[in-house]
Amino acid sequence: MRLVKRLGRQRWAQVALGVSGAQYLRFVRATNRLILEPADFYERIADDLPVIVAMWHGQHALMSFMRRPEHHAKALISRHRDGEIQSIALNALGVQTIRGSGDHRGDFHRKGGVGAFREMLNALAEGHSMVLTADVPKIARVCGQGIVKLAAMSERPIYPVAVTTSRRIEFRDSWDRGVLNLPFGRMAAVAGDLVRVPPEADDAALEAARLAVETGLNRATARAYELVDGLRG
Repeated sequence: MRLVKRLGRQRWAQVALGVSGAQYLRFVRATNRLILEPADFYERIADDLPVIVAMWHGQHALMSFMRRPEHHAKALISRHRDGEIQSIALNALGVQTIRGSGDHRGDFHRKGGVGAFREMLNALAEGHSMVLTADVPKIARVCGQGIVKLAAMSERPIYPVAVTTSRRIEFRDSWDRGVLNLPFGRMAAVAGDLVRVPPEADDAALEAARLAVETGLNRATARAYELVDGLRG
């Protein structure tokens, strides 16, 4: 275990894992038939771009393939060692990254969060959509306030999105309910209703928006699993 951790700190090993991961994800995407719901999702968001794409932890591996060539997007990735590997993989897939994360209350004042929050605001102002996990660190499926504060300050809408595949390995014991997506099946990408947060939102309005994002993500996730798993029988 110590040897694995030591290797994980080596830059060459991080690059090798990140690039290999990107290649594997390309293979998974190429061998899974995509089901998009709603089918006109890209037409619907055209007038709202740039947008904030919200997802749950453990579902971000295939999200980069939802970006069309004409779309500009950046993803928020943690500063953890695993985050470095994810960042390398996303860069290899053509997605720029911003490094940082929130705390257990979903704010952005620790772990490089303040700087990352400013970078996300700048990215949105420059026309880049932002992709980030909505749940707070170490607490799966609970939306933090960071993402709704970002929406309020940037005046950009939030789209809850879920992506999964019919063939997968689920790590049920991990806090983020991580999934290893497998090739040769179906992939579903489901977008929920957008959530707008007014810039003058008070605490009550922010909480209502937070719950709306959480509900939207849960519904989108349930529907994505229904689309791929319901076809098995």
